[in-house]
Amino acid sequence: MRQKNADLTLQIAGGLAAIAAGYATRKLVTVVWRKAVGKEPPSNPDSLEIGLGEAIGWAVFTGVATEVGRVLAIRATARALGRGTEVLPDADEL
Repeated sequence: MRQKNADLTLQIAGGLAAIAAGYATRKLVTVVWRKAVGKEPPSNPDSLEIGLGEAIGWAVFTGVATEVGRVLAIRATARALGRGTEVLPDADEL
């Protein structure tokens, strides 16, 4: 039972860390985009008013950055809880 409670704690903490990392990463990506491109990121990349290259660039940049932030946050949470990452649940379970 203790193992099950520890796994649940890790899942909840990992999920919360992933949400916080997603929020922080989105803010950071927006700032980096403004500095690199010199304008605001597309608010609606699906719009035909935005160039295809810009829309794809924004999608790839935010997707990669968000996933990297999520992975790092979950691993840091597992380490902080004193658990190895081999006991982390699959991403589908979070």
